Amino acid sequence: MSTFISGFSLGFSLILAIGSQNAFVLRQGIKGEHVFWVCLVCALSDALLIASGVAGFGSIVKAYPDVLVVARYVGSAFLIGYGGVSLYSAFAKDHILKASELGAQTPFKAIAICLAFTWLNPHVYLDTVVLLGSISTQYIEPLMFGLGAISASFVFFFSLGFAAKKLAPLFERPLSWKLLDGLVGAIMFYIALSLLHE
Repeated sequence: MSTFISGFSLGFSLILAIGSQNAFVLRQGIKGEHVFWVCLVCALSDALLIASGVAGFGSIVKAYPDVLVVARYVGSAFLIGYGGVSLYSAFAKDHILKASELGAQTPFKAIAICLAFTWLNPHVYLDTVVLLGSISTQYIEPLMFGLGAISASFVFFFSLGFAAKKLAPLFERPLSWKLLDGLVGAIMFYIALSLLHE
């Protein structure tokens, strides 16, 4: 059980910081749009990556660093594009008041954006596959460590997505949406620039 808790604690701490993926989940939660599917995609993606790391694929990523280089540049381009859209939304003249009236996305589009945030971010490979995968080898039961980290992802993403709904009344004011979109855009640009300077 202590191995499970160690995996849960480390996994939770790695995804706790606000990043591009978390900002997207937060925004979808406030909008109340496809929240379950977005959270599920994030958690399942993490589960797959963590399982791969625990199974020993972290060594493959280390052996082929070009994978991370490609992900870095493609991911940066995606983040810059999405950040630009968010900043445009923040400064648009006709900002919509209610979350339910914001430009609705199809489930497919929301899931596709969520997958891009997850799989085009090289940090996710370093955190889940390489870091968690290598740390799991220090435990007698690496599988329990991995299950703990996977559980942390499910708890975190579903808590973030569904707790964000409580903020919906606050976001019936246009200024709140402008501030959120501005923050999301700034986060996207910051992470994109940090990726390019690594």
